[in-house]
Amino acid sequence: MPKIAYAQMQIAAGQPDINTRKILRLIDEAKAGGATVVIFPESAIAGKMLGDTLLEKSFIDECKACREEIIAHGKKIFVVLDSDKLAFNGVEIEFLSEPFSLSSKLAFKNYGRPRLQVGAVGVQNTGKTLYAFDGNSAVFNSRGEVVQRAEPFEECLNFIDTDAIDKMPALEPPVESEPARIYRALRYGVKEFLAQIGIGKVVIGASGGIDSAVAAALYVQVVGEDNVILVNMPGRFNSATTKNLSEQLARNLGCKYYVVPIQESVDWTVKQLEERGINVSDFVKENIQARDRGSRILAAIAASVGGVFTCNANKAESTVGYATLYGDEAGFLSALADLWKFQVYALARYMNAEVYKREAVPQGIIDIVPSAELSSAQNVDEGKGDPLRYDYHDYLLRGFVERDLTPEDILKFYADGKLEAELGCEAGLVDKYFPTAQIFTEDLERWWKAFTGMGVAKRIQSPPILAVTDKPFGARRESQNGWHFTRSYRDLKAQLTQGES
Repeated sequence: MPKIAYAQMQIAAGQPDINTRKILRLIDEAKAGGATVVIFPESAIAGKMLGDTLLEKSFIDECKACREEIIAHGKKIFVVLDSDKLAFNGVEIEFLSEPFSLSSKLAFKNYGRPRLQVGAVGVQNTGKTLYAFDGNSAVFNSRGEVVQRAEPFEECLNFIDTDAIDKMPALEPPVESEPARIYRALRYGVKEFLAQIGIGKVVIGASGGIDSAVAAALYVQVVGEDNVILVNMPGRFNSATTKNLSEQLARNLGCKYYVVPIQESVDWTVKQLEERGINVSDFVKENIQARDRGSRILAAIAASVGGVFTCNANKAESTVGYATLYGDEAGFLSALADLWKFQVYALARYMNAEVYKREAVPQGIIDIVPSAELSSAQNVDEGKGDPLRYDYHDYLLRGFVERDLTPEDILKFYADGKLEAELGCEAGLVDKYFPTAQIFTEDLERWWKAFTGMGVAKRIQSPPILAVTDKPFGARRESQNGWHFTRSYRDLKAQLTQGES
């Protein structure tokens, strides 16, 4: 009975020698298992995301030599390395090349013949964006039903008897929540990337907010509590509430915890500038606080312990540039930067319930209003927080980024009374937050300008991010052209706001 072996192999991009040794071992295992064919993922020798390495003649020559070695080793078995289209004994072979995405899933299609799809696992990157490959390898019968699947994110060598595919029982599709899928992808991606760059210690600025808390809980699962250092850096506007929550987080996770106040150094910076006749506005003072935390304290601690410090930005903040360059927009990796704020909250609840099975992220952090606490206008004890109303703006900004919606599209939905349904947010929020068309359009324009204006400049200089969607920042083609509103938008706005003061 013809038997195929297919390798859901972890590929080390740019390391053909490592990949070749693994391929040779898997060929031997496939032979020992009685396979007549062994199939490897696309770009198994070199990797997929290589940048200008592909221009190096010496690298190309090495890959050719590796291929020749593999072919010579594959006696008495047919070795498949890269092919646009292939069939064996009536089974169509498909090579997957896309990384993990929340939108990806096994394709249940009736091809009229059995089908086998083979993908790779591992982490590869384009420099600015990290991608986790989950494999997604599976065998389908002639009716398009899955009869065998590989475990996501795990390296394996599976065997299938081609004549038995249509006789095998169909498997039920895996039931996994979105937060569970996100957690698995993030944990795998962070773990593999840290291993690639040889880093074992991580420093996190713990503000008492949800993003840093989820980042801390995630990194503890990757490198262990002894290798995660949490640092609270209070200034004049940080409340006792968030300081206590930050300390509670450290206790819950078992991490080393430092409190390093910043007000004295912030005041000294302001004093130095003002003594030289430079007027320092309240807004600039907010930025000084953020930069003092990131560029001075976290960077120094990370260097001192031989580790790295994180950027804890979420996708909403990245979209509109709600972060300070060289401050909280700094770090070696933004693990959460492809998650909207509501997904960060969902991940916190999931990790408490299913990963830690206890309150690792304090409930107080989940409940408190999100706030940067950089001024008295962001007093959390008074219910004051970020200018983003995440229950609405998350969905508006997701429309900009992941659906390429423009202000003109949004305003048309608004005029037709179907904006909430189109965006997917809770019904009633538009009237609640924007009682008039004038107020609505002012808000819309504010965030569109931020998204297409300064937000672009900040994203270009931001740390690499770990992708979980098809449209992560870093993969988007962006230019610093400034914001623009179409003529049709301006005409519709004039109609809707006519008569409003």
